[in-house]
Amino acid sequence: DVQLVESGGGSVQPGGSLRLSCVASGFAGSNLYMAWFRQAPGKEREGVAVNYAGDGRTWYAESVKGRFTISRNSAENTVYLHMTNLSPEDTAMYYCAADPRRKTDDSWHDAFWYMFWGHGTQVTVS
Repeated sequence: DVQLVESGGGSVQPGGSLRLSCVASGFAGSNLYMAWFRQAPGKEREGVAVNYAGDGRTWYAESVKGRFTISRNSAENTVYLHMTNLSPEDTAMYYCAADPRRKTDDSWHDAFWYMFWGHGTQVTVS
């Protein structure tokens, strides 16, 4: 079975840092899109960062560029989200997602195009 398990969330003061981890298991192929999404109360789920194993490209939401970094350890099937200079606006449930299907540039950060999801890890900045 395919599984994505997130960890690393927590509470931090503004300006602080956190690193989220997502361990993937059960995938047959290696060219996965692995992404981080987040959803704050009363808001839609939004893409935060994406890594594509096929060519190593990444994508970031404008709101996190320069502060968040997505990285991947293929040997351990793990993707990380290193978050720095956190602000209260970053407070949300963060979800790891994965999908093997080739995507257009517009669909990289669209939750609709991701088949597999973790249960989420809460990040609170206050």
